[in-house]
Order: sequence, then structure tokens, then C-alpha cells
Amino acid sequence: MVASPRPRQILRVFGALLAAFAGGTLGFRLILHESWGQCLYRAVVTTTLAGLDTVPKSDGARALSIVLVLAGLTIIAYAGAVIVEAIAGGVFTGALADRRRQRAIAQLNDHYIICGYGRVGRSVAREFRASGVQYVVLDFHEDALAAATENGEVLVEGDATKDGDLERAGLARALGLVAAADSDADNLFVALSARSARPDLTIVARASDADAERKLKLAGADRVVLPYTTAGRVMANLVLNPQATAFLDAVTTATGPELQLAEIEVDRSCPAAGRTIRDLRIRHETGAIVVALRKPDGSFDTTPDPDTSIEVGDVLIGVGAPDELRRLEDLFTRGEPVAG
Repeated sequence: MVASPRPRQILRVFGALLAAFAGGTLGFRLILHESWGQCLYRAVVTTTLAGLDTVPKSDGARALSIVLVLAGLTIIAYAGAVIVEAIAGGVFTGALADRRRQRAIAQLNDHYIICGYGRVGRSVAREFRASGVQYVVLDFHEDALAAATENGEVLVEGDATKDGDLERAGLARALGLVAAADSDADNLFVALSARSARPDLTIVARASDADAERKLKLAGADRVVLPYTTAGRVMANLVLNPQATAFLDAVTTATGPELQLAEIEVDRSCPAAGRTIRDLRIRHETGAIVVALRKPDGSFDTTPDPDTSIEVGDVLIGVGAPDELRRLEDLFTRGEPVAG
């Protein structure tokens, strides 16, 4: 993108031209006593180096013509410098910005790739930003590029359906990918390409209907979201269970001011594995509440008893304020009691 000249520089050029025209017109009027129109004409063609149709009759008029010619040369030279600076500045700043983006992407590890920066992609980016996770936006549509640039996103201009562009977004080092394009076909290609290159990658895709959902899962998507179905379910729940739905909405967004949800996977390195919720004194030590346990077989214990043992392979679902959830994660990371 070519940078625009600064408004002050443009005003200087026009101001100098107006001053030269006005001064030349007045000078020719006083020296040659011609009409104002003829004097203005002489001033304009002389200052702009277009030439004169007649040679001035007096030395004074000729001297004034020389001054206007020199002034015109100066103004044209300054205007040319402004234009060159604008073009060079745009090229250099654009190249530097692109180099910075490439360097930032090359340094990313365990990040997420958002393929498609439409309404859904922007909502995903907003949640990622609030959660403090690293991510890259991949899109090529002009409106999406403009919005991503305005929001200061780490952006790769390209087509997510092409393997090369996915590689430029750091697919080899990514932790997960969101296929959020408006087209089911595009999301299908993205999921298929990403799964082929990264069998271990977490892929979440958007679909418009159940048929597209089925195909996306066959293509390798781990989770598929149907925005219209989800919106209908939320709207129905807001009518039937407004307070419960409002609570879930508050805790399932990273932008919530008070309560949030977090999940912690219990692996073999976790010192808390094999101990009960009562033994760990989770509520007392962290302030967070364990609302569910996802067992290795995919089932959920939605009301875990205090004497429930937390085993390797379980995924603990906790709810609390951001600082409480950090203490909960520390408890399972270090296995040490943390003052509540």
C-alpha cells in the first residue's frame, strides 16, 4: 500500500501556488497595466512553466517572469519530492510491516489458526484475545483484511484451502485450527488439508446444516458448530430458563467480568491424580468449584461428590473468577496447596 502525503505538505504546495499566482497577477497588473484576466493568465502560464504566448514588453515584467519561473521550479521540485517520499515510504513501511508479521508468525508455537475473519471468525478472535492465547488470522477477502488490520491481528493474507498458505500460518507448530469461513466447501477443504498435514491437530469447524456437519467430521474435524442451530437453542433457553442461560453465557465467555469456565486434563505427571476432591480441598485452597468431570470414555459426572477420585485421563471442569481458576490450575500442576 502506498502511503499518502501528509496533509501539511499538500497544503504547502497549494499555498505556494496560490501565492505565486496572486503575486504574479498583481505584479503584471502594476507593471503592464493589462486587464486582471490577462495578468492572471500570464502568472499561471509562467509559474507552471507552460510558457508565454508573448514576450513581456518591459524589463520589469521580464524580471517578474524570471522570478515566477524560479518559483514554479521550486514548487514543482517540492511537489515531486513529496510524491517520491510518499511512494518510497509506502513501499518501505509495507515491506517492514510484512517482515515483522512473518517474524512474529515464525516465533509462534502452540498457537491457533483462525481460517476466515467474518462475523464468526471475529468472535473467535475476540475470545482468544480475552483468554490471552496466541493466534493467527488467515483470510484474503478485502473486508476481512481491513478489519483484521484495524484490530491489530497477526494476519496472513492467503487462502486457507491452499496448503502453502496454511504452512505460512504456522500449521506445523499450531495447537488448533478454527475453520470459520462462510462456505461449507471451504471449511471442508481446510479441515481435510489440516488433518492430512497434522493428524494430532485440534480442528473446530463451522457448518450450515447437519449434512455439512457430517461431512466435516468425516474430513477430520473434531468438533463442528452449527451457528443457526446453536442460536435457536440459546434463544429457546432464554425464554424457558432465562436465569440459567444467562449464567451459562456469563461463564462460557472469556470476556466475562466475574466467572469463567476452565478445563484441566489430568495426566500421569499430575501429582493430584488419584486423590479425591475432599482430600485436595479444592474449594478451600483455590476458591474455584469443580462442576463436572469428563471421564476417559466421554461420559460426564456433572455433580461430582467430594469423595470422587480424580483419575488420570479425567478432564476437570472448574468455574470461578480468573484468579481462582489460575490457582486451580496451579494446584493440579504443582500438586501443592495454594492459599485461597
